[in-house]
Amino acid sequence: MDIRAGIIAAIVLSVLGALFVFRAGYRAWLSARKLTFYRIKRQRERGGIYTMLVALLLLSGSVLLYFYGEPVAYQYFPPSLTPSLTPTITLSPTITPTPFIPLAIEALFESDVTPNPNAVFSQLQFMLNCDNFNEFESATVFQNPIRYMCAVFTYDQMIPGSQWTALWYRDGQLVHYDTIPWDGEVGGYGFTEWEAPAEEWLPGTYVVQIFVGLDWKRVDQFILQGDAPTVIPTVTLTPSRVPSPTRTSTVTKTPIPPSPTPATVAP
Repeated sequence: MDIRAGIIAAIVLSVLGALFVFRAGYRAWLSARKLTFYRIKRQRERGGIYTMLVALLLLSGSVLLYFYGEPVAYQYFPPSLTPSLTPTITLSPTITPTPFIPLAIEALFESDVTPNPNAVFSQLQFMLNCDNFNEFESATVFQNPIRYMCAVFTYDQMIPGSQWTALWYRDGQLVHYDTIPWDGEVGGYGFTEWEAPAEEWLPGTYVVQIFVGLDWKRVDQFILQGDAPTVIPTVTLTPSRVPSPTRTSTVTKTPIPPSPTPATVAP
């Protein structure tokens, strides 16, 4: 059972307990009205009222658990990923410049909430499926063809509404990004994803950078091997009009009449 499931179970038990205690106190208060002796009646009424107050306290506690239980729990028990890792090639660390957000992406910021500089992120776990955070297999080396990649992480001390950004680079070239106001909780699981046609997933080293505001929090990478599938262009043949043959006119030969023979004059 994780922290979220434990908090939900505690809320359900608190609400059920509050209803049970309130019912017992209310029944005690009603039964006191039927008693004849004044002192016993007053004692029974006070007992019923105190019991109902305890029920209201339990109900208030469940409300506090709903709004503040999980963030407080994450402060004492920071979440951590426990994936079942598959054997992969170990990536050797390389010296890279300090990550920064390009000005063109910084211009897209929407949030006015001041981010928490103490926000923390765990190591990114790369996987091809993000449907279930509790059971997944992560790796650092993948084979083409793929169409989707997801980077899962745990986080803590985030402020809802603050700007966060994820930059995806391939061999130093920016290929994808996300920058939006944070819509998650104070602590828990999170992810950044990229889905694209298979031909856009070129082989190389992919680096994912996580920022809160302008401060970078995490940088991790994975390798994609194998050539991306090639898009085969389809040739559309358009029938062309064949010119119709030109009819040649037939020349009619007109017979030329014989020239007249000059007449001979007798001497």
